[in-house]
Formats: sequence, structure tokens, C-alpha cells
Amino acid sequence: MFELAEELLRRLDAGEPVAVVTVTRVLGSAPRPVGCSMAVAATASGERVLGAISGGCAESAAHALAQQVLASGAPVTEHLGFDEWAFSTGLSCGGQLRVLGYRLDASRPELIAELRAAADGSDAALAIVSRGPDELLGRVVTLTGGDAGLPAGVLGVVRRELADRLVDGVCGVLEPSDEVELAVLVSRARPRLLIFGAVDVAGALSRLGRQLGYRVTVCDARALFATAERFPDADQVVVDWPARYLASIEVDARTVIAVLTHEERFDVPLLTAALDGPAGYIGAMGSRRTHQRRLGLLREAGVSAQALERLHSPIGLDLGAVTPMETAVSIMAEVIASRTGAAARPLAQGSGPIHAVVVPA
Repeated sequence: MFELAEELLRRLDAGEPVAVVTVTRVLGSAPRPVGCSMAVAATASGERVLGAISGGCAESAAHALAQQVLASGAPVTEHLGFDEWAFSTGLSCGGQLRVLGYRLDASRPELIAELRAAADGSDAALAIVSRGPDELLGRVVTLTGGDAGLPAGVLGVVRRELADRLVDGVCGVLEPSDEVELAVLVSRARPRLLIFGAVDVAGALSRLGRQLGYRVTVCDARALFATAERFPDADQVVVDWPARYLASIEVDARTVIAVLTHEERFDVPLLTAALDGPAGYIGAMGSRRTHQRRLGLLREAGVSAQALERLHSPIGLDLGAVTPMETAVSIMAEVIASRTGAAARPLAQGSGPIHAVVVPA
């Protein structure tokens, strides 16, 4: 749901009726995880469909469910898949989805507050009752608000789960009692993408990084090149020496650092500092010859062999990229593979399910 936050709020602020269908449990292999949503807004010019809950095979059922919610205003659950509970829709991948349809309106202040936090790029978390008595279905608990009609002891369990889920950023399912199940939906604050070097690839990388949910900064010591006009997709353009700027900001394990300058006077002090920090991905552009020379200079600067193993250089996956955007795709593909631990080989060369298989608890 949080992936639709900006658009949902836009429709809500315009006074348009909106119904949301959210995946609350995944069984087996399915293309979308718990928390993803489709929404249907009733606009003056007709319906508008936002988002998706599958690769296409369950969208018609989700749309029909949203229409039902718009008409009745009451939350409703449905099971999509092939088993004794299945309805008319099955997932071609063989997986099963349980979904919850509910109306989004001003009567749901806790939910709306978390949507606004997600749209602002801040942490957001809520638990929504996806199975239970009719009077509880669709009710929301947040870290600071809502009680969903749950007993105090159960409410404490739910809030502790919300806090834990915000640490790893993964949505999930919670069954605090035999009678109630909640989908726990979280959206962490946008991670940082730090691009050093106001070169042409930086423009493409900032555009792609923003689309992938990063808070993008472009930094270069040359004021002539580091301008907001040249990098309209960046959240921030900084004129400063790269190593000095890096030392002035907070970096964490979700931070991506892309060094595109391939100039030793910038690269060596910057990478020395970066490799001494917690950034999850550190990559540097340059030829293999440049890379080898850079490694020697970093060793001379005191960077350990263990730290140098963290450096992705030359940066990016070998996609045969030529244009700035192709190069940006190769870089972000490596970032994703590095984060997930994926082999980054063609899916056709693998075996087994291409989506993660979720085993029922």
C-alpha cells in the first residue's frame, strides 16, 4: 500500500472515493509480496486503477473486489489461488494470495497519517486486521495510535511487531491470537544514493535512483557542473570536496555510494573514508587499468585488503552498456544484486521458482 502513498493521498485530498485491495498473505510462489496493493478511485471522468497485486493474473479479481468495497463501504476478504478455498481466479505461478479490500477515507486518520509519512519519505508502519470478527476487519493499529478493538495484551504484541518490522523493512503477517490475524505493513525512510561526480552518467543515475525510491544527492567540487539545472531528479546537489561532504553526513548500511569521478585527487580520499564506513554498497567508475592503479593508491593510504573487497570496481554489471542510462541500469542492477545476494544471472539459466516461496507458518 505504501508504494501508492502519494497517489492515494492525491485522490483522497481531491475528495474522490477510493477502495484499496492489499495482499495480506502469500502462500507458495507469487510475484508480489505482502503489503502490495491495487486501488480504484472513482473520479469525475470514471474509474482510475492504481498499482497491482500480481503479475496480471489476479488484477481483474482485485478490481472487482474494489468495486464491491466502493459500493458497500464494508471491508471484505478474498482468497485467490488453487485450493479448497479458491475463488474463480488462480495465479499462473501456482501461488495463492489472501487479500483485504477496504475503503480509504477521512474516517481512517491513523492510516492516513502513515500514508503521509511514507509519501514524505519517512518511516511508516501499521497493522491492519485481515482476519477476525466482522467488526474488527480492516481496523488499524500504528505505533502511536489506533487499537483495532484489541485487548491491551494483544495490542502490545502488535506494536512490538511493528517496531521490529521497521528495523528490517519487511512486511509480514502476525497472528497474536487464534481469532485474529493482522497484516503488518512497513515502509522505511528512503535510503540514500550518494553520487560523486557531476558527469553525464550522474544525471541518468539520479533519475533511475529516484524512481527506485532513493533520496539522491549529487556532489562535486566544481560549481560549474554541480547545478540543480543539470540534475533535476536529484533531491540535493552539493558543491563540496567529496571526502569532506561524506564526513559531514550520516551514512548507514542502506546507503549507496557511487563514485563516478575517476580522478585520483577526489577518489582516493573519498573511497578511503567510504570503505571505513557502514555503507551497504560502494562502487567506483573507471577502466580496469584505472581500477588497478586506484587499488594501489588505496593500499598506500592504509585501506585494508578486507575493506577493499567491499569495493565494486569497475562499477556495475556487464550488460554491454553504452549510453548513460544503460550504464545507470547496470549500476543499479548491481546495487540490487548486492543487497539481495542474488546471482545476477539470466533467469533462464536457473531452476525452481523465480519468486520467493513463502511457507505457511
